Amino acid sequence: MNASVLPPALRTRLESGLDALALDRTLATPLLDYLALLLRWNRTYNLTAVRDPLEMVDKHLLDSLAMHPHVDAIAAAGVALADLGTGAGLPGIPLAIAKPGLRVTLVESNGKKARFMREAIRKLGLVDVRVAESRIEALDEPGAFDAITARALATLPLIVELGGHLLKPGGSLLAMKGVYPTDEVAALPAGWSVTGSYPLRVPGLDAERHLVVVRRDPR
Repeated sequence: MNASVLPPALRTRLESGLDALALDRTLATPLLDYLALLLRWNRTYNLTAVRDPLEMVDKHLLDSLAMHPHVDAIAAAGVALADLGTGAGLPGIPLAIAKPGLRVTLVESNGKKARFMREAIRKLGLVDVRVAESRIEALDEPGAFDAITARALATLPLIVELGGHLLKPGGSLLAMKGVYPTDEVAALPAGWSVTGSYPLRVPGLDAERHLVVVRRDPR
């Protein structure tokens, strides 16, 4: 399955969302190729609970891309980002499509999801993306990443507990959240601090979203 066999309404919806996010409409084709592959695999392997293609455009593609301005510096510098508990590759694969040069490691322990992502990477030609089939806490790459991200994974303290070892000193966690997580921020361990919080507007979704940036203090 590829983008050419998807209903035209999906492209219209996605292009409108890309406009709202100030992203180029030419991204619609590779993003829809990814979505088409996800839809095909999802019929057999149940990779995501969202099954309606129009919902997938909003809840998967556009929701993942809403944070895109905050990875521009990472992509421009050619440094490494780890997407923790990425599932079927969200937000890592849409971000890699939108930001050529962004080096992404997709961390996922589920074998079916890891196999899907490897196939997606191959078909989409994402040369700067790789899959680490591992539990987050077991990934033996200490200090390998300049940034880590997580989308609807866990509380901030738990994300830090599981994946903080992957960050270089001075590196940042880019955590995608719903409402601002006041209690989670207060529970962050010593050595970690919030350096920014940014409301995100996701086209097609009437829900509160925030990107919370947590920095690992330099040592």
